[in-house]
Amino acid sequence: MHDVGALTGVVPALVTPLTEEGVVDEPAVGRLVEHVMAAGVTGLSPLGSTGEGASLDERARRTMLRAVIAAAGGRVPVICGVVQTSLAGARAEVEAIAALGADAALVAPPFYYLADQATVLAFYRKLAESSPVPIFLYNIPQYTKIVSEPETVAALAREGSIKGIKDSSRDYEYFERVCGTTRDVPRFRIFTGSDTMLVASLAMGGAGTICGAANVAPGWVVRIYADVARGDWLAAREHQDELIDLIMRLRGGVFPAAIKAALEVQGICSAWPARPVAPLDARTKEGLADRLAAWGLLPTAPRLS
Repeated sequence: MHDVGALTGVVPALVTPLTEEGVVDEPAVGRLVEHVMAAGVTGLSPLGSTGEGASLDERARRTMLRAVIAAAGGRVPVICGVVQTSLAGARAEVEAIAALGADAALVAPPFYYLADQATVLAFYRKLAESSPVPIFLYNIPQYTKIVSEPETVAALAREGSIKGIKDSSRDYEYFERVCGTTRDVPRFRIFTGSDTMLVASLAMGGAGTICGAANVAPGWVVRIYADVARGDWLAAREHQDELIDLIMRLRGGVFPAAIKAALEVQGICSAWPARPVAPLDARTKEGLADRLAAWGLLPTAPRLS
């Protein structure tokens, strides 16, 4: 098992390649993993929001995770998304992904009923008591309706209930406060899920990013992390500007339809989202393909087979 307490860098929030019938396309999973690994990513994160984890049934989730772990071949850690409405459901899911070989669980809070901070604390504490793998907290209030406040995150971090956080709130003040309240916690990993804020988050001491754009242009995201690591802030800002342009193009349709459309154009997997979401419309997809070609993000020959 990998040491996720030392993890830094770029971790793609993988899409789940699907056929038109809604079945996980395992060969495409392999192509996707090799595509991102070739760019130098440091981990893989299936079944989060980009991976449509909340829209897939149990069979599809298990198939996807098994395929990712097989394709990764132990080269990098696998941090698997867990989105459940109950503590019991989250426990069962964490146990299942651990049994399949995941190195950590990226867990969103129960998302149906509104919850206060005492409930958030109790949820992660109870989950951690029996978890066979480290828990990362997933803060994405635009989907869950729940903000895990920085003080809550810090309390859970200090007691060891969580080993890290992925913050996808797009709230930079929140990110700054999480960094500030946990600086005294050794090895606590803080990742941004907002790739538009990568340079800013690294400036505050973030460990890296778990992000969707790294499916399509993993090298671009890795490049920004490398710019900052060597202290070249001018290059980092220029490359961040380019990444933001790409991300704006990847927000078309119902998320993550545009990311999947881009991957289809790149010859990696089909554009089918989880039902009942529709694929990106043909006109928007054509425009996206033109931009990918202009950016040099298309292969010289199709890879789909």
